[in-house]
Amino acid sequence: MVPGTAVPPPSERLVLRGREVGRAGREVRPVVMAVLNRTTDSFYAPARVPDDAAALAAAERAWADGAEILDVGGVRAGNGAPVDEAEEIRRVVPFVAAVRRTVPDLLVSVDTWRAGVARAAIDAGADLVNDTWAGHDPGLVEVAGAAGVGVVCSHTGGALPRTDPYRVEYPPPGGAGEKDGRDGLVADVVATLRAAAERAVACGVPRESVLVDPTHDFGKNTWHSLHLLRRTEALAGLGFPLLMALSRKDFVGETLDLPPEERLEGTLAATAVAAWLGARVFRAHDVVATRRVLDLVAALRDEAPPAAALRGLA
Repeated sequence: MVPGTAVPPPSERLVLRGREVGRAGREVRPVVMAVLNRTTDSFYAPARVPDDAAALAAAERAWADGAEILDVGGVRAGNGAPVDEAEEIRRVVPFVAAVRRTVPDLLVSVDTWRAGVARAAIDAGADLVNDTWAGHDPGLVEVAGAAGVGVVCSHTGGALPRTDPYRVEYPPPGGAGEKDGRDGLVADVVATLRAAAERAVACGVPRESVLVDPTHDFGKNTWHSLHLLRRTEALAGLGFPLLMALSRKDFVGETLDLPPEERLEGTLAATAVAAWLGARVFRAHDVVATRRVLDLVAALRDEAPPAAALRGLA
């Protein structure tokens, strides 16, 4: 905790290509990363935007609604039809270039685990590589470092790309006698993310451009994801900007027994908790609602004033 307060300390600020993301004057607020999938089979149908014109309109809308980063994906994260590198590039790279021309202030992230896709996207203007599959291609972070762009370091418990977890277990941190074995997961996530982030820095990625993501659902069951959310403060203390990708995920759906289309309230509850505990960036399908939640939490944390405070004064 910050001395003399009950407010958990925030994770580090995020800088991409020399721009401090989330800063407006002297205020620094949590950041919304909007989701846009150039696919036909992603788990949440409204995020599927394979049509070029519709996708560009969605990017413009995300910027207008308060997102500062757009995360563009070309392959469904889970099981699905095969997508080779050439097809992923076809789906993603021309669109990145179009966003760069049309919405130049919107930072662009590319969700890929392939170094070749990352290289092509960076050449087209991408500012960040979201390596959701935790360094499966070890060359990806080297590509990001050579270009000086940002990178997201993730935790999947060793899961391979596009695989779902099955009876995943993590050992307790202090051995079999540990009372709360769930903290073994936290220890594994902290150690994995710290090592990956330090490797990214060693590869040339600026420290303030390295995000860490505990990667809820990936290589984890619902109990694991809930416990990681509960322990957000430990992740915020890693010394890097903390990304939370909570939006409409299965752990929210299983906790409330709801399909993806009905998980907004649960997502926003999880978002508020993570923001209070110090997370910095939030990957979101619902930009307006997420922006409002983060602004309210920023005011509660005394990091930003209310937009208007007239009650009792006017």
